[in-house]
Amino acid sequence: MTINSVTGKPLAATTLKSTAKVEVDTAKITASTAEKIDSIAITAIAKEIHRAFESSSASSAIDFDRVAAVKKALADGSYTINAEKVAEKLIQFEKLMPQDNST
Repeated sequence: MTINSVTGKPLAATTLKSTAKVEVDTAKITASTAEKIDSIAITAIAKEIHRAFESSSASSAIDFDRVAAVKKALADGSYTINAEKVAEKLIQFEKLMPQDNST
């Protein structure tokens, strides 16, 4: 007897029906699936994207000499921040962002 864990009442007995086994001709399935062949076509744009990705990963985007110079300037206290240049870059970035005119 199975007991329902929430109410503590016994569950009604259930009977399981056996499902009929279906004989399948595997030769027919194999023949029909063999006719279906997957294929892909790479567009010119996809090829350009792949080439750009390959060329960008081949070259380093990090200027290690510049990083070292900034680290040195920060360490010795000689690093200065150009507020106008920072403001210009922020404005450029804001112009790239989509505008929300709903408010």
